[in-house]
Amino acid sequence: MKTIKSILLGTAIVLISSAVMAQAKPWVVPAEYKNMKNPVANNDASVKAGMALYVKNCASCHGKTGLGDGVKARALKEFPGDFSGAAYQNQTDGEHFYKTKFGRGEMPKYEGKISDEDIWNIVNYMRTFKK
Repeated sequence: MKTIKSILLGTAIVLISSAVMAQAKPWVVPAEYKNMKNPVANNDASVKAGMALYVKNCASCHGKTGLGDGVKARALKEFPGDFSGAAYQNQTDGEHFYKTKFGRGEMPKYEGKISDEDIWNIVNYMRTFKK
């Protein structure tokens, strides 16, 4: 019984450590995108459009409320992120635009799949996740 508990505890520590390590990888965004201003007004129409696009394209991994707890999140090697916290919310709109448009690793790129205007709508919607 002690052996099973030890194995389970060790597995939990490895999984938690892996999640922390996955979050720690810096995602370098070129300055031209980092400093980019969102050309889409953050209003009800944009947020509503962004919500529909987010539910269709993002929620399966990032979760309905952006906590990184979507149904596909468990199958990912890296934690998809928590959009409600300061680490996300303190990034610029341009950083979020770049990451959504170009992706990396398990995060797919949406260039050519979602228009730039709609990516900005998604960014506006994801701002509503702020704690």
